[in-house]
Amino acid sequence: MKLAHLADLHLGFRQYDRQTPRGGNQREADVADAFRRAVDDLLVQRPDLIVLAGDIFHSVRPTNPAILFLFQQLHRLRTGLPESPVVMIAGEHDTPRSVETGTILRLYEALGVDVVVDQARHLTFSKLDCSVLAVPHQAVMQPDRPALRPQRGTTFNILLIHGHLPGVGEERGTAEYGGALLDHHDLAPAQWDYVALGHYHVAQQVADNAWYAGSLEYVSPNPWGQLQDEADRSRVGKCYLLVDLPAARVVPRPIAPARRHIDLAPIEGKGLTPQELDERIKDAVAKAKPSIDDQIVRQLVFDVSRATARDLDHAAVRAFKARALHFQLDLRRPETQRVEGAGPSASGRRQTLPETVRDFLEHRPLDADLDRAEFVRLGVEYVGHASEEEGG
Repeated sequence: MKLAHLADLHLGFRQYDRQTPRGGNQREADVADAFRRAVDDLLVQRPDLIVLAGDIFHSVRPTNPAILFLFQQLHRLRTGLPESPVVMIAGEHDTPRSVETGTILRLYEALGVDVVVDQARHLTFSKLDCSVLAVPHQAVMQPDRPALRPQRGTTFNILLIHGHLPGVGEERGTAEYGGALLDHHDLAPAQWDYVALGHYHVAQQVADNAWYAGSLEYVSPNPWGQLQDEADRSRVGKCYLLVDLPAARVVPRPIAPARRHIDLAPIEGKGLTPQELDERIKDAVAKAKPSIDDQIVRQLVFDVSRATARDLDHAAVRAFKARALHFQLDLRRPETQRVEGAGPSASGRRQTLPETVRDFLEHRPLDADLDRAEFVRLGVEYVGHASEEEGG
């Protein structure tokens, strides 16, 4: 049997200000195009079973275009592969906080898709001699978790689940917040023919027969960390997974991106004048392969004082931003040298929340044209308002 494993589509995801010719968000269109290309490939590969492991939409209340787009793509699958069941579970992004609030995912049951949004369900497909235990986010979050064990009587048993395994994506903070916590004992991979996981956005094997499929596009606040995670695993770009059973042989099917994420070579800014730093940045942009036009670009610069940042050629930076879909000039301040025995900890006094926030914001990377003093002031002010409301 050939199984297709996809996850974390995040349809409706929006980022940056660039719009399409029709007035939509360009990154939302990129994310949709990635799924469209995956459907194109599925229709060629013709898997016997397709599973979607949660976070289908980026929000509980997706936009009408995102809802319609998913309907169209699932209709393509049901029409082109009428004998191949499609099973879809809800992730945390698809799950309302209130149990009284419905989820849009049930709409797709009208297409013949098996949709599981709250309780775990065993689904049996007799023609495939296969059973799928579909476990959405909400089922894993319940105090009494379902027993994650196969239903005997079929040759193939698949566990489809959305959640977070400790240690996965935590080193660089590339794992999303809010995922239901899992462990290997819960999954018991040896009892299954295959475990299809959703939540972590980089394709990763976690047991001989258990994988995260990863997302089809970079829909994380930290795409640069994801790129490093992919490099650590010798992976290039996004994919979905084709799985041959019973051997559980996994073949990643690459999905070409609409545009590239380009991380320019970091610059050491210590001792450079604003004019010298301007030239270094311009040179890095000029040497970018491919060019920065319509791409998503980051330029890291270390050890830059506030005075130097203020006197940079901001007109040139704005020109780079106009060329790229997004250009992030990430200026890092000089590291503050802590004196041992000094500061609040020396006296035993703990920092207040506003002090902690101020310290964090003063060292957070910012685009060069942002006023850090005003940024810090607003952040501390908002925390103060929130504290007053909570106290009231």
